[in-house]
Amino acid sequence: MFKLFLYPLSAIYGLIISIRNFLYDYKIFQSTEFEIPVISIGNITVGGTGKTPHTEYLVELLHKQFRVTTISRGYKRKTKGYQEVEVSSLASAIGDEPLQIKTKFSDVQVVVDEKRVHAIKKIQDQDPSLLPDVILLDDAFQHRSVSAGTNILLIDFNRPIDKDMLLPAGRLRESKWQMRRANVIIYTKCPQEITPITRRIIMKDVFLRPYQNLFFTTMVYQPLTPVFPDEAIQTPKLATDKTSVLLVTGIANPEILHKYVSNFTEDITDLKYPDHHNFNNTNIQQIEQKFAANEAANKIIITTEKDSMRLKDMDLSPLLKSHLFYIPLKIKFLDSEGKNFDEKIVTYVRENKSNRDLHKRKSKKAN
Repeated sequence: MFKLFLYPLSAIYGLIISIRNFLYDYKIFQSTEFEIPVISIGNITVGGTGKTPHTEYLVELLHKQFRVTTISRGYKRKTKGYQEVEVSSLASAIGDEPLQIKTKFSDVQVVVDEKRVHAIKKIQDQDPSLLPDVILLDDAFQHRSVSAGTNILLIDFNRPIDKDMLLPAGRLRESKWQMRRANVIIYTKCPQEITPITRRIIMKDVFLRPYQNLFFTTMVYQPLTPVFPDEAIQTPKLATDKTSVLLVTGIANPEILHKYVSNFTEDITDLKYPDHHNFNNTNIQQIEQKFAANEAANKIIITTEKDSMRLKDMDLSPLLKSHLFYIPLKIKFLDSEGKNFDEKIVTYVRENKSNRDLHKRKSKKAN
């Protein structure tokens, strides 16, 4: 019944978004194109579709061959404007996801700026020897001020968009029709196997165009990892140690992690916070109290890698530090499709990097 009151708001929201896209489509609003190859990773829904693991996949694929820069807005950070991320940065100042990427890839330039055009122009002002060969724009499908050479659209397999509605009655940021702007569509968080008939249904739902490629990925949980390695207890073996778990999450869909942990132990207490939640002292006291009240002989706290970035900002007791673990995530393409995806991405970067280098050489000769 409550949704009935949201339908008019969704209609107004949809009209505004449609007008905005129309203005970009017909060049009334200008998209800036850059010589540096740009890859955008994003979605058309609110909530987690796995953008950070997919961005990390691209960084890992490209950074051994090319100089890579990632740009994101730094969602829920307490600063504004252009900021370069360092390994020593605080998540509260630059955002949890950019810090997570920088922590894993210290040699990669990671930048936050709510204005992507401004960020790229500032990057271009660097010493020429430091210029990136490719820029990855995180969560930028709606940010049409930059014309990306490759647009990657992520869709959660478990939350199909064909029957969803626009905000606020539904979860769609844009209409399903805007999928046409993507070069690559990836269905994320898939089961380990997808039947041929399911693939055909999905291809029909997305109305795949000749210039688009469709891929399917699944999330692969990595081994339990201490947040504070130098202060941690010995990493428990959940399946054999009969470990009691306090599961602390500040993500859009914590049920998936809960289900995974439940494969190893039934003794799970959930402590849920909103997505990208900035933990405060009261929250830390809640965690302390919940953990202290647990009388199990073997007990730990498990959180997500993204949440661990924000928890590290806090003043935690030695007890919490020693018992705090996270479970990293990686993506895996189904049916060996990863090789095809990798080739498309690497070829795009290599060819456009070559075109840029050739343009520079011609410009120097002309001068």
